[in-house]
Formats: sequence, C-alpha cells, structure tokens
Amino acid sequence: MVALYHYDVRNMQSTRGSSLLVETLRTFNASKIREDFPILSRDVNGSRLVYFDNAATSQKPTIVIEAVASYYRQYNANIHRGIHKLAEEATLAYEDVREETAKFTNARHSEEIIFVRNATEGINLVANSWGRKNVGRGDKIVITIMEHHSNIVPWQLLAENTGAEVEFVGITKNGTLQQERLDDAVDDKTKLVAVTHASNVLGTINQVNAIGRIAHKHGALFLVDAAQSIPHMKVDVADIDCDFMAFSGHKMMGPTGIGVLYGKRKFLEDMPPFLGGGEMIKEVHTTGTSWNELPYKFEAGTPDIAGVIGLGAAIEYINRLGIKNIQEHEQELTGYALNKLAGLKEAMVYGPKSSKERVGVISFNIGDIHAHDLASILDEEGIAIRSGHHCAQPLMEFVGVPAMARASFYAYNTEEEVDRFVDALEVAKRVFNV
Repeated sequence: MVALYHYDVRNMQSTRGSSLLVETLRTFNASKIREDFPILSRDVNGSRLVYFDNAATSQKPTIVIEAVASYYRQYNANIHRGIHKLAEEATLAYEDVREETAKFTNARHSEEIIFVRNATEGINLVANSWGRKNVGRGDKIVITIMEHHSNIVPWQLLAENTGAEVEFVGITKNGTLQQERLDDAVDDKTKLVAVTHASNVLGTINQVNAIGRIAHKHGALFLVDAAQSIPHMKVDVADIDCDFMAFSGHKMMGPTGIGVLYGKRKFLEDMPPFLGGGEMIKEVHTTGTSWNELPYKFEAGTPDIAGVIGLGAAIEYINRLGIKNIQEHEQELTGYALNKLAGLKEAMVYGPKSSKERVGVISFNIGDIHAHDLASILDEEGIAIRSGHHCAQPLMEFVGVPAMARASFYAYNTEEEVDRFVDALEVAKRVFNV
C-alpha cells in the first residue's frame, strides 16, 4: 500500500533540514526535538512558552501539520466509495494508517482497529454496543476511583439502563491501586473490568497485565483506557491481553477529533453497530438492513479522514523518536521536577513518589493557594499548566481536595523549563504570602 502521507510530508520537509523527518532519531535531544514544533517558539505574556499541559492535549510537530494540509491540498476525497484517482489515494492512505496503528499497538488484525473521535467515544461504543447486549440486572462492572469521567459515566449510564452495578476500587496513600481490594471486588458476577493504564491526575501506572488476569479468571472482559499511556510508553495489546483498549490521537501529537478503539475480533464481530448510516451497512432494504464487515460496521458516515492521516504521521514521528526514548526522557524529567518540588515545603504532591511508577504527570497544591490561582500566576509567566478536578471528581473526593494544579510533560520538555516552572511557583508563594 502507498503511504501517501509519508511521501508527501518527507518531500515537503526535506528542504527544511529537520533530520527527525527523514531518518530515525539517533540521539534523544529534547532541545533539538523542539525545533519540530512551531508553537513552542511563540511567546506568551512576554515570555517564551512553557507548555506543561500535555495530559490535556499535546502539541503537534510539523510532520503532522503538513500531513493534514497535504491531504486537503492534494487528494481530498471521500473514502471507500469513489473509483476516481483522488478517492483511491485517500482510501489507500486511510487504510495504511489502520495497518500502522495495528502494528503500533501489536494488534493481531488491522480490522481490530476502529477509528473513533477519541477515547471517550471508544469507551462509549463498548458500553452501548457490547454492554447493552451482555450486561444485565445483578451483573457488575468494576472500575477504579482514579478513572477519568470518560471511564466512569458510560458505565454508570449502562448500569442505570440495565440494573447492573458499578463498583469502585480505591487507592493507597501512595496513589497506587489497592490490589487486594481489586481481588475482592472482581467475582463471578463481574462482566467487565475497566481500568486506566495511567492516571491523568496521579500519573500512576497500573499493572494492567495482572489486572487483566484477575478479570479473565472470573470470566469478565477487560478494557484499558490508554489515553495517558500510549503517548508515553510501549503499549502492546497482545501482551496485556486486553479485550478492548481506547486512546486519543490528540494526546500523542496527532490531531484532535481522532481516536482508536481496539477490540478483539471475536467480540467486535458479535457486537451490534453503535451508529447507523452510510458505510456501516452491507445492504439496506425496506424490509431491513444487514451490516458491513469489520471494521466498517463501527465507522458510520464520512470519518475524520484528515485526522486519520495526521494520526499516521504522529505514529511515524513517535516511532522515529523511539517510544522507549520518550519514556526514559520523561521519567528523568519527572524525577527532576519531583526533586525540585520537594524543596518547596508548602507543596503537596499527589501520586507515587518514584518517577519510575508514573508517567510524566505531577498534580500538586501549594499551601492554601487555590489551583486556579496558581495556574493564573504561572500563565502570567508564560507557563501553561492545568487546574481543577481534571475530569476526575470521584478521585478528588477520595483524596479530600476540591482541585489540584497539574504539570504534565512530553518529549519536547526540558529541565530548563522545569526550573522556570518552579521559579514561577515561588512567585505565586510571594503573591499569596505563603
């Protein structure tokens, strides 16, 4: 298959001198990598931007931006339907990304990759399609208290409609999962265990292989929310042996509006469609409708073709950086930041103490300064962080705080930026007399 987004982007970028776009990275250098991200050269409030809000969405390298632009400039057409040249090129490029995504996640079959808008839609697809068919009164869905709302609300809605129960597993003081509590919660009434691979608040990396074995031992299926893990570490669906996994493209340097649901083929084949319309049908008659084969059964209507093309470019870029290199860089940077924050006696940092147990996410509070006030002060210094409940209100209630400030890192962040961040926190302390 012709990887059109590969050819077009390389051709456009080859005259710009970016070695990352023409060959695999030999030495990981965050300062050099930053040159591939146009937004990182801008100033905010008179200071060079420090972007520490990567858990919300990542910035996009030129290779991704140009891949999307190339689609619209050169072969914009609908897919799977036309027989003209542009339609054939768009279809080849779109399906090539499906194959690349299958390789990236180590899915056994490319038809196990379903393109959706984001991880939220992927989880909702499972809840509405698999869940409504397989979950009933008296059944149980087990999740954790550290889940994003996207991995809570769909199961609550399913439980309300079916009479099932949603059971939460708590966390330890160190921000890790209460493993013994999970062992007790999962029983023969459990139909599904749905767990985040990495917490968007605590940064905690859950031991999903072990959790999956517990689920399968009791005949339950296992869903992994990989939105915060797959941009930062190797995620292998075959090794994890998850039955479903969802993630978003925009958190892994891809465009917004595109995500992926992985599902084992045997379950996807047995599930009814989530949405009805074009492309997901085999035949439509006044007497009834039959469904298309996988994966198209779950991709109704015209998809975000440009988003898929951009996602393919993002996967290519991550592969060139090396996912292991990204993880090691972020662990070092997170460790550096944790040590710096430890020097602020007023700082309360949540989650595991070791950077080896977390992704590059640090949530914290400084004395009695509200998280929103901290974020405002940092913004004045050109530093972007997130504040609030981070779409994890049950976790906030469990910890006993209304909000947290959060700094989150990616491949292009540096120790110098962490130093600026900590200096800005000192400014906030002086402003609020803490």
